[in-house]
Amino acid sequence: MPKSTSVSEASASTPGNIPKASPRSDSDVPNPENLLQEYTELRERYTRTTNALASAAHDLKTPLSILNGYVELLQSEKLGPVSERQSEVLRDMLAAAFELQPQKLRVITEDVGGAFGMKSGAYPEYAALMLAARKVGRPVHWMSSRSEAFMSDNGARDMFLEGELALGRDGEFLALRVQVLANLGAFITGAGIITQTQNFGRCLSSVYRIPRIQCDVRSIYTHTVQTGPYRGAGRPEANYLIERLVDAAARSAGIDRVEVRRRNLLAPQAMPYKTPVAVTYDSGEFPAIFEKALALADYEGFPARRDRAAAAGLRRGIGISCFLEHAGGVPTESAAVRFPGGDKALVALGVQGTGQGHGTVFARLAAKHLGVAPDLIEVQQGDSRLEVASGGTVASRSTMLAGTAVFRTIELIVAKGRKIAARMFEATEADVEYRDGFFEVMGTDRRLSLFAIADKATEWKRSGEIEETLDSAMKVELPPTFPNGCHVAEVELDPETGVVAVVAYAAVDDCGVVLDATLTEGQVCGGLAQGLGQALLEHGVYDRASGQLLTGSFTDYAMPRADHMPPTADAFHPVPCTTNPIGVKGVGEAGTTGALAAIMNAITDALPAEAGLLDMPATPEKIWRACRGSG
Repeated sequence: MPKSTSVSEASASTPGNIPKASPRSDSDVPNPENLLQEYTELRERYTRTTNALASAAHDLKTPLSILNGYVELLQSEKLGPVSERQSEVLRDMLAAAFELQPQKLRVITEDVGGAFGMKSGAYPEYAALMLAARKVGRPVHWMSSRSEAFMSDNGARDMFLEGELALGRDGEFLALRVQVLANLGAFITGAGIITQTQNFGRCLSSVYRIPRIQCDVRSIYTHTVQTGPYRGAGRPEANYLIERLVDAAARSAGIDRVEVRRRNLLAPQAMPYKTPVAVTYDSGEFPAIFEKALALADYEGFPARRDRAAAAGLRRGIGISCFLEHAGGVPTESAAVRFPGGDKALVALGVQGTGQGHGTVFARLAAKHLGVAPDLIEVQQGDSRLEVASGGTVASRSTMLAGTAVFRTIELIVAKGRKIAARMFEATEADVEYRDGFFEVMGTDRRLSLFAIADKATEWKRSGEIEETLDSAMKVELPPTFPNGCHVAEVELDPETGVVAVVAYAAVDDCGVVLDATLTEGQVCGGLAQGLGQALLEHGVYDRASGQLLTGSFTDYAMPRADHMPPTADAFHPVPCTTNPIGVKGVGEAGTTGALAAIMNAITDALPAEAGLLDMPATPEKIWRACRGSG
């Protein structure tokens, strides 16, 4: 097999760049019982998209080829056997490898630290540890070194993207055609294909009305380390393509980039909106968010700032990135609430906190709906013996799914508690209400606390008077949610050195109901840091002749530092989600999804017009060459 160490190398060796793939996705697999009909429908969809592209007014069919570069997923500390998926999922993976009954294996993950996708599955070393412990009959400890992690832990991104966007006479979007060549690495991971196909494709409609969309993806094996999900997992890649394509289409059509977006943003009245990529948006106020972001960035004042930069010998640019994600991943999630006795409630979660503040958010959420003080709630996670089934802490899903499971569990607790209270009060259930942590007989001063009722239920269960205590668990199933927003970046670059600085950044996000503003802002800022790193610095490189990793340490692999981060103005525009009872949408991947295109569009705006488009990372050498017309 010929060596290939990146998708750009693979695409360059393929005539016509990306070979034409059959216009079908996993959801289009023909039904064997009706093969001809399904094939005919598939060809008709393909033809309609092709015709829409062909009908673009005045040849306003903008092509674009860009590379979403290879990044290495690294931890600031050494990596031991930990997982961002809940401990039960990791337990089940390892139990299957050893053909064990899952209940015979206990996995405790406790404090994992940052994860962002790379810890979403079991690595081979975990099984090796178990085997070693069995062989020697004693505990075995292992910790990966950073040098080892560079060569063994999942990589990410590395997609060669080609897109065509057709515009009508008034600048309206008619159709989008996308072709992708994506790197799987030498081995396939559990979520590698999903990232490159389903996650990517579902985001292509973004916040715009695009009547026809065709997407062909080819995932290929190369000689790099295996690739997997990384913060956003297909969503930033899709948004990066769309937003750079929108800017290119605006230039081609001679329409201002702000105006072309205004003309194509979906209006709130369009909700619920079914997209051409088989998802339905439940809510969103995309035009309002767009205008709010422009105002927050002082877009109108940019020409004056550009002039001041020019007077100092610098080139200044501004970039816009609207975005929309689908959040949720696995659609089911569980939670349990248990009463150990006394004035305390235990909230048992399957999702695994990796720095998001789960202990804070879920304690407050449970306290709010139970009507008790947050310090009476203890959050438990990271132990397979909790027996709480979960789809893991991925896809910005924890709050919407686990939060809903907690909410529904509390509803069940209140219903069960009302029965117990009615019996204790010798009243009818209809006369008992629950508020502020107490069951009360309406119209009287008779009341008992939630914890007193829980203790009585435990006592009656022991004596056989009732069948179950107030301890309760619920499993919920929800459709995906659609976090969205608009980010605006400003950059200054020095044409003499090629050095780029992101000097201002404005972000407006709709993550639905905001449960904790401080933690939510932290999620956006952390995502921005990772997006900035990919846009300006990070690039995993393998030697083409030998396949040897060349960026195997932080000496060679550049990472963002605190002084790379810009002053940030952020705001929220919460539009409650209508498909879950707490109204949340998710925010964990928003900063990264918005940042890539915002920064790269700003760099394109700052460069001379003849410089063309740059691929990430926009290193000083690339910028220096682009300013001299030698890129």
